[in-house]
Amino acid sequence: MKIDQFAVHAGQIVELVGVFVLIAGAAFACAAFVVRMARRVTFEDAYQKLRADLGRAILLGLEFLVIADIIGTVAVEPTLQNLGVLAVIVAIRTLLSFALEVEVSGRWPWQRNREEANGKGT
Repeated sequence: MKIDQFAVHAGQIVELVGVFVLIAGAAFACAAFVVRMARRVTFEDAYQKLRADLGRAILLGLEFLVIADIIGTVAVEPTLQNLGVLAVIVAIRTLLSFALEVEVSGRWPWQRNREEANGKGT
């Protein structure tokens, strides 16, 4: 098997893993929501945790999809046009990841490190 064929198959496998993570994460988040409601957790708390769980599943799935895009673009067909398309895809997914991180945790990703450092020092 040639390296480019291997890269194509590897990219497809990683892409499938990303889709599986999205579907499985959504299923687990919904199941956890049902369990929380059965335990008589308030709807608002269960809903907020559902959104956080879904956001984490989307973030993880997006990471796998970005990896698949990088493999497909850089390893298989590294033309200037494909690299430009990859850059746009990664930029959009990065912005989406930041937005989801803020939605899930309520703060920017870099604020967590500062807050944890300040918390350890006190």
